[in-house]
Amino acid sequence: MRTVQGVALDGLRARVRALAERTRLPMRPAAGAPAARYRWAASGSGVVGRAPRGEVPVADRGPAVPALGAGGPGWLTSVRESFLRTAALLRAPRPRSGPARSSAALRALRARHGDAPVLLRSRSGERILVLLDPRDLCRFYAEPVSPQPRIDTEAMAAGVLAAVAEEARHLTASGTLELARAHRAVGRAARRIVLGEAAAGDEQLAGWLRRAHLDGPTPGLRKGTPYDLAGSRIREYAGRADASSLVARAGAPDPAGRARQWLLAMDSLPATLLRTLLLLGAHPAEQEAAAAEAGARAAGCGELPRLRACVRESLRLYPVVPELIRVTRAETDWRGVRCPAGTSVLLPAAFHQRDPERVPAAHVFVPGRWKNPAADHDTRMAPFGHGGGRCPGDELGLLVTAAFCAEVLRGHRIGATRPVLDPVGPLPATLDAHAIRLGLTHR
Repeated sequence: MRTVQGVALDGLRARVRALAERTRLPMRPAAGAPAARYRWAASGSGVVGRAPRGEVPVADRGPAVPALGAGGPGWLTSVRESFLRTAALLRAPRPRSGPARSSAALRALRARHGDAPVLLRSRSGERILVLLDPRDLCRFYAEPVSPQPRIDTEAMAAGVLAAVAEEARHLTASGTLELARAHRAVGRAARRIVLGEAAAGDEQLAGWLRRAHLDGPTPGLRKGTPYDLAGSRIREYAGRADASSLVARAGAPDPAGRARQWLLAMDSLPATLLRTLLLLGAHPAEQEAAAAEAGARAAGCGELPRLRACVRESLRLYPVVPELIRVTRAETDWRGVRCPAGTSVLLPAAFHQRDPERVPAAHVFVPGRWKNPAADHDTRMAPFGHGGGRCPGDELGLLVTAAFCAEVLRGHRIGATRPVLDPVGPLPATLDAHAIRLGLTHR
């Protein structure tokens, strides 16, 4: 399930992926890494040399200071707080690039600097520290972030599963399943879960939320904007929501604001649902095992460990948030690299989760890897993040997505699919959910 941070970063994905290739950057490895001088990389030129005359290496500016500021919650902000800074940093034309090219760029950085964190600087002067070593991932996730209250999924599981079971009929109403149909079914269930039964059919609210999201993270508060219209409608529902709804259970000071965040976060579930079913369609043995699990449990049962593992593996291969960014509040030292205050710390999660040098069968669909409880604590694989910044709705997202998968597989088999995936060879770097078409046949 997408977090609030994930919603904020959704529009930055493609631009961050090509960051290392399209910027003109000085680089320096950390202490203990292979010796290297400061280098200036001209984007796309392949020419590496000394920094231009008069350019001061950014890692040499001033002494390091303690990480924790006086009276502050920590030196790293949350991803949400760093959004505006990062958006300004990445306000360049969208490159013709993708995850495969991005991974190649990150591998090139690691080949040049080893596992050392690499400090880069963009044309606009913004500093970016790129983390290439699992040890750095542990520190990144261990740093304090703005607390996020977790969703008590267990208390509302019965209502969630009932909504999923009823809305899943929209998924299997014809012999094909595509994103528009998945959005309708999952959207109806999400509105029932968050706002109550009365909101289930409010497609207008869904449209306002999507348009408000496209307007960016700082929408105008003028009357009549999609953001304003969605807020007014949500407040109406929140005022008369069912006692079992999430907005009624939360008791938040701003229930409408929280409800907006939850609905936007759950808007990522249809794409994850389609990718998971597509992967199962390409792996018949896994599909039959998952269908057997779904058939062995009554409709509305939330105990679906195999299907939950399939959803986790789908998110490992195709994460909703491929990169995490936080910003230093004060000058600090990261394994010998001095980072001025305001440095963006970039964790390329998608790269690490599919790093063949560190993750076994990195480009293959292997749900069984999640049977080991330790996998959920492995910082190389972080579908929902780790530490204090872990997605507060991870269990709800898993519950809803796995339950929808079970409802589909209980009565149907996934046959012909588009695109066609190779069940043996490496899976593609991306799967555009808009291009997925699944053929369904009755069991």
